[in-house]
Amino acid sequence: MANARAGDVRQSIESLGRGTVAFVEEFGYYLALVCESFYWVVVGPFKRQPVRLGAAVGQMVESGIAALPIVFILSFAIGVMLAIQGVHTLKQFGAETQVVLGIALSVTREFGPLITGILVAGRTGSALAARVGTMQVNQEIDALRVMGINPVRYLVSPVMLAMIVMMPAITLFSDIAAMFGGAVYCNLELGLGYIAYWDQGTTFITANDVMQGLTKSVVFAVIITLIGVSNGFSVTGGAEGVGRVTTRAVVLAISYIVLADMTFTYFLNR
Repeated sequence: MANARAGDVRQSIESLGRGTVAFVEEFGYYLALVCESFYWVVVGPFKRQPVRLGAAVGQMVESGIAALPIVFILSFAIGVMLAIQGVHTLKQFGAETQVVLGIALSVTREFGPLITGILVAGRTGSALAARVGTMQVNQEIDALRVMGINPVRYLVSPVMLAMIVMMPAITLFSDIAAMFGGAVYCNLELGLGYIAYWDQGTTFITANDVMQGLTKSVVFAVIITLIGVSNGFSVTGGAEGVGRVTTRAVVLAISYIVLADMTFTYFLNR
C-alpha cells in the first residue's frame, strides 16, 4: 500500500514537472517568435529584406475592415445589455440617470477591447492557424527555407504589423458602437437625449480610460498572432492535424486574452 501511494505521488510530481517544462518551453518559443517578428519589422528594411507591406495591408483588410459588421452588432448588443442591467440596478436607488457612467467606463476599459479580442481571436486566430498549418503540411514552409526566405519575416511579421495597427482601431469602433447601443436604450427607457447622453459619457471618461483599453488591444493583437502562427508551425498529421491546431489556437487565444485582461485590470486599477 505504501509503495503504491509513493508511486502515485512520484507520478503526480513527474506529471507536474513535465507540464511546467512544457509551459516554460512554449512561453520561450512565443517570446522568441515575437522578438524575431519585431526584429524584421524594424531591421528588415536596412538589410534589404523588408516586411511585405502588401501582405500587411491585405491582413488589415481581412482582420479589421471585414470584421467591422460583426463587431458593430455584438458591441451594440453589449451596450444595450449594460444599459438594461445598469438601469435596473440603479433604479432601486433612484439614480438610474447615472447609468451612463457605468456604461462609459465598462465599455472603454473592459468590454470594448475584450469583445474585440475574442471576436478577432475566433476569426483571425483560427484563419492564421489553418493557413500556416496547411503550408506546413504541404511543406511550403520548408520550401521557403530552401529558397533562403525566412518564414518569420515572410509569414509572421506582416500579420503582426497588421494586427497591432488594426486592433486599437477596431477597439475604438467597438467602444463607439457599444456607447451607441447604450444611448438607444437610455433614450427609449429614460427619455435621455442622445446629445445629453454623449455629453455625460465624455465628461466621465478620461484619456487614461481610453488608453487602458487600447493598451489591452495591442497586447491581445500580439497574443492572437503568436498563438495562431505558432500552432500552425507545430501542426502534424495532415488535414486532421490542421483541424486540431485550429481549434487549439482559438481556445488558447481566448483563454490568454481573458487572463491578460484580468491581469491588466488588476495592476492598472490599483
